[in-house]
Amino acid sequence: MEVSLEGKVALITGCGPNIGSGIALALSRYGAKVACNDVSTEAIDSCIRRIERNGGEAMAAPGDVTDEEQVKGYIDAVLERWGRIDILVNNAALLGGSGVLDESAAAFERSVRVSSLGYFLNTKHVGRAMAERGIRGSIVCISSSNGWNGSAGIIAYAFNKGGVNNFVRAAAMDLAPYGIRVNSFTPTAPTPDNPELLAAGARSVLQGNPAGAFKNGLGGESGEEPWRRSARWSGTRPPMVPLGSTGTPTDIGHAVAWLSSDYARLITGTDLVVDGGARAKNFAYFPADPDQIAGPLPLINLDTAALPVG
Repeated sequence: MEVSLEGKVALITGCGPNIGSGIALALSRYGAKVACNDVSTEAIDSCIRRIERNGGEAMAAPGDVTDEEQVKGYIDAVLERWGRIDILVNNAALLGGSGVLDESAAAFERSVRVSSLGYFLNTKHVGRAMAERGIRGSIVCISSSNGWNGSAGIIAYAFNKGGVNNFVRAAAMDLAPYGIRVNSFTPTAPTPDNPELLAAGARSVLQGNPAGAFKNGLGGESGEEPWRRSARWSGTRPPMVPLGSTGTPTDIGHAVAWLSSDYARLITGTDLVVDGGARAKNFAYFPADPDQIAGPLPLINLDTAALPVG
């Protein structure tokens, strides 16, 4: 089976340098033309460079996913250039945050708004564009392990990702009569593999700022109040993932490409999990020591072009 997205047009929201960029590159490498959305022109430009140096075709689709007029604007721009949208990947989200005792109302509202309103508006207007043109397309909403299981320190992110999961099932029912499929995809804490992001992290370490390499953004206040208790285990952890790895954005990209292809024509209203077995694991089960885990097959890399000098 050779997955091909030739002739298809994809719109990716939140094309930042980790997951969004990885999905955008994968869809491009499988043959799709890719429209890259973000509020950051730097993120868009970086994503387009990555696609183009690997032989793909991409365009910028800047805009705030929570602003309906901007959403309609960049969707219209994609339709004007390429005449269709076959694939939508709802990925835009705000990472990090604080726990329930410390999160501000404003930060909570903004985080939930980006995922809830952003996923809704893009699904609504891309769905309409597909239906009007008779395109039996694919919409993939990026969820998270935090949408299915509890984690300390990210109350808003967990709330909105949980909402994504039922949004997908309801939207799948709305769009089924048009042959448009809606699914979610659940990764968990992927290891960055974007060469530009890795190079930036390495530079940060060399400049004496190792924390600037890859911040996970999780946590809350300083915890200095005498009544506070730790919500996170701070001791040495055994490896928690049965396959020994949570994977990379490239792993996510391969799976999203397949889910967006015609081979997945009857898959709708469901969730595809790519997490090395993390969600399937019983809470009391600790995987074997790292040297006793065979691990997954080698990664099939998609970013094969050399970075430009400098």
